[in-house]
Amino acid sequence: MHAMQYELTLPADYDMAVVHARVSRVGHLLDEWSGLGLKAYLVRERGLRGSPVNQYAPFYLWNTVEGMNAFLWGGGFQGLSDDFGRPAVRQWTGLAYEEGVAAGSPALFAVRRRRPVPDGTALAEAAREAVEEARGLAREEGAVLAAAAVDTSRWECLHFSLWEDDTPKADGDLFRVLHLSAPERAALPRGRQW
Repeated sequence: MHAMQYELTLPADYDMAVVHARVSRVGHLLDEWSGLGLKAYLVRERGLRGSPVNQYAPFYLWNTVEGMNAFLWGGGFQGLSDDFGRPAVRQWTGLAYEEGVAAGSPALFAVRRRRPVPDGTALAEAAREAVEEARGLAREEGAVLAAAAVDTSRWECLHFSLWEDDTPKADGDLFRVLHLSAPERAALPRGRQW
């Protein structure tokens, strides 16, 4: 499993209806994308639910590198780059994935938390803690799913979770989910990724 996200931070007075309309128009295009576990079309809107920014920040869990590369290099990503400019794309290697207790519910909100793996921390211990946190998040009321991943170029752990309501039991940046494409969600490997 590979996690991927890019963030488009937009001006404070940006009309976020433009992003909503874009997702309504093109969101379905990845509903059957080969190699894609899921794509959550995420937004934060300045002044809503504590957000300091207007932001469009899609988040992906990929089953295959081929699917991810087909998206980035084969045209799927080009439309976004043409419309907004080409953003930096962050990638993390999967550590864990768990379906949540509300797995059958629509995902309406997402929480993303990034934190460094401190120098001197035993890497096996950091990975174990990340896996346990993902497992714990998935057991919380309202959790649709939870994942943990790591960026070894920055030694940064990432936790990502989807929720059926706007009161998630997770700390981090809160996003609204405008659309969820999940063509191969059932194929995402469960539990620890090694």
